[in-house]
Amino acid sequence: MTALLEVEGIHTAYGTSRVLFGISLDIQPGECVCLLGRNGVGKTTTMRSIMGLTPPSQGHVRFKGRDITGAPPYRLARRGIGYVPEDRRIFPELTVWENLDVAARSANRPGAWTVDTVSGLFPKLGELMDRMGGVLSGGEQQMLTIARTLMGNPELLMLDEPSEGLAPVIVENLLDQVKRLKREGLTILLAEQGVDFSLSLADRVYVLEKGAVRFSGPAAQLRDDAALRNKLLAL
Repeated sequence: MTALLEVEGIHTAYGTSRVLFGISLDIQPGECVCLLGRNGVGKTTTMRSIMGLTPPSQGHVRFKGRDITGAPPYRLARRGIGYVPEDRRIFPELTVWENLDVAARSANRPGAWTVDTVSGLFPKLGELMDRMGGVLSGGEQQMLTIARTLMGNPELLMLDEPSEGLAPVIVENLLDQVKRLKREGLTILLAEQGVDFSLSLADRVYVLEKGAVRFSGPAAQLRDDAALRNKLLAL
């Protein structure tokens, strides 16, 4: 099977500060793949490199077999890549409905995700359509950020630290909704520091350390091997 996304040997820097050193990974259609690792190891930079926000200086990114290295983010959204950033970046002065509508118009991709269907995924948002984005709680903003990305009807959903800063009960609810997306066949690339959250979702994992892949393999291998998990991920 041809990979939906292929990342081949990318190197990325912020100015003179190099962050990624030859990262390679792939995602098959329908998979959930997770990037794991401590803070500062390059998970977010890998996401940004794929999305064209911080283009790599070396290496290649391919989506559905086509080289997209360094392409503008809006073009990648229109090709079917949805990115949920760590800092959410909702429009605080727009209502929930307006946030969703803007996203659908910008991506201009037909598909199953509409205001009604994302409200079905996140019923709380259906109650908040007229609420300004800036007054939502952290959990509500995270729901809105994911729903807004889904409005572009992506084939690949990239989630950067979706559970960070959320109360445990909100994280549990979010986990249920991401599992639902996975059951419905959406391909997911997840960057997370929360090991339990990640391993309950992922089919495969890549553990990053100092901007390079230290381990790659089935998520079950880490779930079942506490010693390996501690060796790779213990603080």
